[in-house]
Amino acid sequence: MDYVVLYLVLGCFSGFVAGLFGIGGGMVIVPVLVFSFKAQGLSADILTHLAIGTSLATIVLTSLSAIWAHHQRGAVLWPIVRKLALGLFIGSIIGAQIAHAIPARQLEIIIGCFALLTAAQMFSGWKGKLSNMPLPNTVGLASAGSGIGVVSAIFGIGGGTFTVPYLTLHGVSMTHAVASASACGLPIAIAGALGFMWAGWHETGLPKGAWGFVFIPAFLGISATSLLFARVGAKLAHRLPAETLKKLFAVLLVCVGLSFILGH
Repeated sequence: MDYVVLYLVLGCFSGFVAGLFGIGGGMVIVPVLVFSFKAQGLSADILTHLAIGTSLATIVLTSLSAIWAHHQRGAVLWPIVRKLALGLFIGSIIGAQIAHAIPARQLEIIIGCFALLTAAQMFSGWKGKLSNMPLPNTVGLASAGSGIGVVSAIFGIGGGTFTVPYLTLHGVSMTHAVASASACGLPIAIAGALGFMWAGWHETGLPKGAWGFVFIPAFLGISATSLLFARVGAKLAHRLPAETLKKLFAVLLVCVGLSFILGH
């Protein structure tokens, strides 16, 4: 199988999803990379960690593309993003080290359960919006960012799955929440990718082209197309109702979650 083509196609879809929903695309990238690395004969002890680290690296570029597209429409709430950013960065570094300490099979089950929970939220459409609950102060936002950063790095995602519900919980509109979540994905991805590089730098059994737990050929292939399609997804987020696409994405997440949990 030509894995370069797989990475290019994966970049198209993950970039589109990232721009449309502000979720980074990691929930698509990680499972596909896991299956790809299994097919390439990599050890089960490293392939999940390698997939997560590579996913976070690709989200760095995908986030930049999505951020610019949302920023041009004035949808990013930069004061909120700045207050979340330091916590997101520190939390992501910590999360990468926690993920490294979790055995690969247990990590797959955790990711699978998380995918099913995310699918349930998308199917239900629950956003937890309580407009009378104001956003916390700077310390509160930084603390929330650190928690989001930790779990996002463990799952190899840009954090939008947590950031969007958190912001809508505090009365932020869905459009502004998605746009701001795209911006929040950048510090998560940078810190998480660096953390996984560091954690896997002396790991044995990594394929040629791996920098720690980041596989550079996959990173380049996915990034090449995700940059373009993140802008396409961001444009659609401002023009089209996303409910049907969200339901379809939820179906995909159910398949992903069950595959991880069952070990297929």
